[in-house]
Amino acid sequence: MTIQKEIYAQFNDDEIIYSFTLKNKRGVEVKILNFGGIITSIKTPDKSGHIENITLGHNSLQHYIDDNSYLGATIGRYGNRIANGKFILEGVLYTLAKNNPPNHLHGGHIGFDKRIWEATSKTNKDSVTLILNYVSKDMEEGFPGNLYTTISYSLTSENSLEIVYKAKTDKKTIINLTNHAYFNLSGSFSNDILDHQLQINATKMLPIDEFLIPTGDMALVENTPFDFRTFKPIGKDIDVDNKQLNLGLGYDHCWCLNNPNKGVRKIASAYHKKSGRLLEVFSDQPGVQFYSGNHLNGDYQKRTGFCLETQHYPDSPNQKQFPSVVLCPGEIYSSKTSYKFLVQ
Repeated sequence: MTIQKEIYAQFNDDEIIYSFTLKNKRGVEVKILNFGGIITSIKTPDKSGHIENITLGHNSLQHYIDDNSYLGATIGRYGNRIANGKFILEGVLYTLAKNNPPNHLHGGHIGFDKRIWEATSKTNKDSVTLILNYVSKDMEEGFPGNLYTTISYSLTSENSLEIVYKAKTDKKTIINLTNHAYFNLSGSFSNDILDHQLQINATKMLPIDEFLIPTGDMALVENTPFDFRTFKPIGKDIDVDNKQLNLGLGYDHCWCLNNPNKGVRKIASAYHKKSGRLLEVFSDQPGVQFYSGNHLNGDYQKRTGFCLETQHYPDSPNQKQFPSVVLCPGEIYSSKTSYKFLVQ
């Protein structure tokens, strides 16, 4: 198990951005920047032992600065959308950037994905860990409270990438952290992901309105294009003439995961038959946003990567029936998601 640090780029003439490479003996390698906590690549072997990158990334810091697809990025303070960029907390109306008009998306104009994080590392017998810290100041991007956030990325000897999020605040606030890695298990980003088999442990999902905001209902996935209770190709129903599905030109919806109070459990799996790569996702979160890369452009074409963003439900601050995203002083926000890389 090793972790290496190297200079990646210079930022604003006076700050250095570093890239950290985590490796294990089985050929898995993960690269992460202290800019945005961005996972720039994950290299894993296929069934023949060929090691390839399976996550979409850019080749320069400027590309990440200009990026509007959040490739591999840490998302905060609030992942996903908040309707009309507004929420009320303790009787106070907070107004956020409407950077996804008319909604707020993924933390605003300069969210956690565009911030420089303080980095440290540690090495154990069975894992190597990169630890990133960032203090988000009171009212940064419109959110109340000084938020002290720590994210730990651990690569284990068993081919798991474990991400642990922790945060505390000095003022009541809202929080919903996730990672926005795009996966393509084929190892070739010229291929789309429609032939990938996907399974999500959820019997319900959240219908959305024309602005991709949950309506507040929870709908059964049975007999709909959203039924991934057993493995099926991502492309099987993606172009079905379904009102809800076409709102996002494909999948960009939140699934209500089974057993939300059971802590960390397997929530989804993806399999690419030709390469033999199998991805298993574990999380303690109540929801997962499955996004089929509908709006990828520039370096990557539409639907050449998919995201499984473990999180609380979109627009939770405005929908009281959803699990709470409020964090109070004296409390610790803690969340864990793991990606396990297998072949079969």
